[in-house]
Amino acid sequence: MGITMRRTHDRGTNQVQKKIAVINDISGFGRCAVAVALPIISYMGVQCCPVPTAILSNHMGYPNYYMDNYTDRMEEYIGNWRKLGLRFDGITTGFLGSVEQIAIVKRFIRDFSQEGTMVIVDPVMGDHGRLYSTYTEELCIQMRKLIGQAHITTPNLTEACRLADMPYRDGVWRKKELRSMAEQIAAMGPDRVVITGIPQGEFIANYVYERGAEPQIIRTHKVGTERSGTGDVFSSVIAADGVNGVPFHKSVRKASGFVKKCILRTEEQAVPKSDGVCFEEILYQLKRD
Repeated sequence: MGITMRRTHDRGTNQVQKKIAVINDISGFGRCAVAVALPIISYMGVQCCPVPTAILSNHMGYPNYYMDNYTDRMEEYIGNWRKLGLRFDGITTGFLGSVEQIAIVKRFIRDFSQEGTMVIVDPVMGDHGRLYSTYTEELCIQMRKLIGQAHITTPNLTEACRLADMPYRDGVWRKKELRSMAEQIAAMGPDRVVITGIPQGEFIANYVYERGAEPQIIRTHKVGTERSGTGDVFSSVIAADGVNGVPFHKSVRKASGFVKKCILRTEEQAVPKSDGVCFEEILYQLKRD
């Protein structure tokens, strides 16, 4: 009896290795969400602990797919972690498909944080100037509230425009405009904001904003074609670096450079666009700090 109690207690308080809870869907094929986060975060020396929001045979970019919405079972799943007394060094979120899921995530952050827990919110809302069809006005409102609990948020240009109530456009964005967007998003709560996927001619830029520091623009040359899962690769590196204390601008540079290497390797192998990026081929190149 005493031994069992001691082991249960140890599971909840053991902080020898850092842990990140990843709240996202699990797709069996297509390299996105948890299937990307688990190997990358693990390779970077952090235990990755998935909380499934849905289970899919493959992501929705394919002509057909099976999906099991996990919303109704998330509370029971999470409830068992409460019984174990778990706490996390990082909590990161991906696509959330309902107001109910956002509410569950907010409670999760409240219940499983400890001193120093890093919360990373990737507001997966849309791309190319359009929100996803599932996104309602109420979902947008609740996403803003969730971002208010984050330390780091990683919106793409479309999402940043929506969050800051600025009209999206193709073409050149001035530094003054990007700073205004980042400041408005930071005013919701997060200390660090990176606006990703900003087109700049032959480059793709990331605007890096950190409270109390001068903003930076980190650019990489465009390569290959856009692919599913690259945002998950990027946010996974940011999350692992965040709990490991890597400076934010350094982490963004590492993440964007790694995504570029992944795309190049994938193009070399002529992998279909819908199959994501072959990060497995070059995971060893992902530097641990």
